[in-house]
Amino acid sequence: MKCKITTWNVNSLKVRKPHVLQFLQEESPDILCLQELKQPTEEVDIRAFAELSYSTEVFGQKTYNGVATLTKKSVFSECTNIIKNLPNFEDPQSRLLAMTVLLDGLPLRIVNGYFPNGETTESEKFPYKLKWLDNLIAWLEKELKQYPNLVLLGDFNIAPEDIDAKHPEEWKHTVLCVPEVRQKFKNLLNLGLVDSFRQHDQPEKIYSWWDYRMKAFQRNLGLRIDHILISEPLTKFNRSVVVNKNFRGLERPSDHAPVTLTLEL
Repeated sequence: MKCKITTWNVNSLKVRKPHVLQFLQEESPDILCLQELKQPTEEVDIRAFAELSYSTEVFGQKTYNGVATLTKKSVFSECTNIIKNLPNFEDPQSRLLAMTVLLDGLPLRIVNGYFPNGETTESEKFPYKLKWLDNLIAWLEKELKQYPNLVLLGDFNIAPEDIDAKHPEEWKHTVLCVPEVRQKFKNLLNLGLVDSFRQHDQPEKIYSWWDYRMKAFQRNLGLRIDHILISEPLTKFNRSVVVNKNFRGLERPSDHAPVTLTLEL
């Protein structure tokens, strides 16, 4: 049985809803995790997704942040053990949505996160980013003991290595690439998680985010900051990970492209 799991920072679901509906119709993912909804929960048009046979769990927020996870009704009968935000970290921002689904009888823990950006290393938002990541790591250590088949995915706002930036020298002092942040990514891997994208031989210069300015997309001046990490037991099921770059080329696109993992049990 194949299962397609996608992460996508849509940078406003209200603006990008037509693109999301197009993606659901064309790519038919089994699970679609969205970030940066910029909509309150009650304003998300879950009926539009239901018409395409998807159930939707939303943790929204007005103007900023917000995450949602869509699951295909024909594959998953229900979502259980739902958690909204880190239980060990008090936070007014809607950044994390976790749930368990059954995939061909296998309990699969899906953790959808919109990781803090941090703004600049001098900003007060940077310590918040580091603290959020520390609490995420501590919480996931417990989650992995309870849910050995776990997928952590979303906009990490971290380019883990120089290879994940078109011009790494220009980015090395930013909140996406500084050593403290990259170490947090390594700490996630040290829990027993694996960067599913790097399990495969990938072409060079594959990114998931491009600035709206300076024709960055057309020039492929990008970063790989949208990730899908999987627990060790799932690595044997990993068949492919691709960046759906064509959706970044649509009219009025998100600055992120969808990233899709295909598991085959």
